[in-house]
Amino acid sequence: MLALVSVAAAHALDEDLPPLSAALDAAGIAHRVVYWDEPFVDWSHYRAVLIRSPWDYIDKLPEFLAWAKHVSEQTELLNPLPVITSNTDKHYLDVLAQQGIHTVPSRFIEPEQHAEDGLHAFLDAFDHAEFVVKPAVGAGSKDAQRYGREDVDAALMHIKRLQLKNRSTLLQPYLSKVDDAGETALMYFNGVYSHAIRKGPLLKRDEGPTEKLFAPEEIMARVPGEDEMALAEQVIAALPALFGLDGPLAYARIDLLRDEDGRPCLLELELTEPSLFFNYADGAAERFVAALKHRLSL
Repeated sequence: MLALVSVAAAHALDEDLPPLSAALDAAGIAHRVVYWDEPFVDWSHYRAVLIRSPWDYIDKLPEFLAWAKHVSEQTELLNPLPVITSNTDKHYLDVLAQQGIHTVPSRFIEPEQHAEDGLHAFLDAFDHAEFVVKPAVGAGSKDAQRYGREDVDAALMHIKRLQLKNRSTLLQPYLSKVDDAGETALMYFNGVYSHAIRKGPLLKRDEGPTEKLFAPEEIMARVPGEDEMALAEQVIAALPALFGLDGPLAYARIDLLRDEDGRPCLLELELTEPSLFFNYADGAAERFVAALKHRLSL
């Protein structure tokens, strides 16, 4: 029996669950959707616990990480605990940048730091006309907002709101090529490329951060460029050593933007609870289930 982990508020919103369930049924793999915060679950009952859409964890991170640790002691957690612990906080971007991965430039302001000093140091370091403020622990563009340099006071208020909640802030230049090229997300199962999608630009000026679990997205299938594939393969190759693992991760989504020179760069590395967009590529859910079946000897 395989547990597919969600949460009550996200269950009906997870568009991956129906095709995944159908593919598991076709493969003869018993499974059940289980909410991560459901009390009294015997997680040892499951051959593996697959994290899918517990999208409220950003407001309950200590509880979610404690849950993940507990589950990892009872059965196989996918992805493994060291991956979940690291990937739920976007400080991992610094680690990848230090390893030579071309990432969107990122600076962090911690809860105890002076917000004005941190923001002005960031603006002095980059000459982009616009920038993005978002929490270091976040998902689905929730509480992320785009600002111009003339909006410093509003950006400071945003940072201070995060600091009052003891949350770290991530600052990134807004890469304007996203307005035309969008964002490319590449899906990998057991370290093997499956498919990719294009996301339209999410963040609009003068539009407040979404209060929903995630911001609405404009999605379509995409064939990634050779340079995007090369960067994604570089990231995938780096992951086992980064997390001290013997082999590839069960699933990974690599989100890329193009910088002002047109080079692809890593925006986010989604290894915890990513949408995998099965509905945008024929056979994607079946490929994922085949990878799981091989990995778990089901």
